[in-house]
Amino acid sequence: MRDLRTLNLNLLKALDALLDTHSVTRAAERLNVTQPAMSGMLTRLRDGFDDPLFVRSQRGIVPTQRALALAPALRRILAELDVLLQPVEFDPLTADLTLRIAATDYALSAVALPFLSALKQRAPGIRVALLPVREVQVQTQLEHGELDFALLTPESTPADLHARRLFDERYVCVMRMDHPAAGEPALSLDRFCALEHALVSYNGGSFSGVTDEALARAGRTRRVSLSVQSFLVLPEILRQSDLVAVLPERLVADVPGLRLFDPPVEIPGFTKMLVWHERNHGSPGQRWLRELLVASCGTA
Repeated sequence: MRDLRTLNLNLLKALDALLDTHSVTRAAERLNVTQPAMSGMLTRLRDGFDDPLFVRSQRGIVPTQRALALAPALRRILAELDVLLQPVEFDPLTADLTLRIAATDYALSAVALPFLSALKQRAPGIRVALLPVREVQVQTQLEHGELDFALLTPESTPADLHARRLFDERYVCVMRMDHPAAGEPALSLDRFCALEHALVSYNGGSFSGVTDEALARAGRTRRVSLSVQSFLVLPEILRQSDLVAVLPERLVADVPGLRLFDPPVEIPGFTKMLVWHERNHGSPGQRWLRELLVASCGTA
């Protein structure tokens, strides 16, 4: 670098946006500046680092080796600056900020709803944006502050992010209270397989899931006649039909009009994790919000 004094925080943010988007136009949109202003910042960056940093390609701009080498240190510096600019103390009663959480529809019900109830009482000025989980993007979104938290499973949690276990979930078989099989004390495997089932397929259109994998290990099958993409719609469907479904227990434990059974075959459950990036790890406000979310899930 020729002179450190030629760089400022805005230039560092511009470099970070260019590294992430590979586009002057999209980087300008992210920072809410004009495209000529972003081009000017890129010129100053090139002069400051004495390197082109980006070269043109058919799909935008491609970072040079020098730019790629700068990326890890740059993101660490920006994260540390974010912490530095945070207030020393956090007062939830007067806090005025927006919290962005990525979650599946199941996590919205099992985690976000109790958290929002607790948050409204303790920090009424905090706004919350609940966003869908895009697993291929979530790490980048956390790195760049587009998300504060993500609610994931251990299998989908990147290794270099902070994570805390919220709870372990198990599956139950669910049907309406006056379903023809609801009066039975327990479901036999034969009865379970003979019933008409619904399931959730996040990708859409699949008629097989973890329950079918468990049945296959036992040499059995079931008949699935309905596939939906959302957990949240299924309880109402079950209340108005003779369909049954295997669902996470927290989703349906307090829903009126439903009968819950233990499945007659062992179905592996899952663990829900709270995930965040190093850039927010030391923030007093973020730490307070993490603790409230954990407590609202009943986690010790």
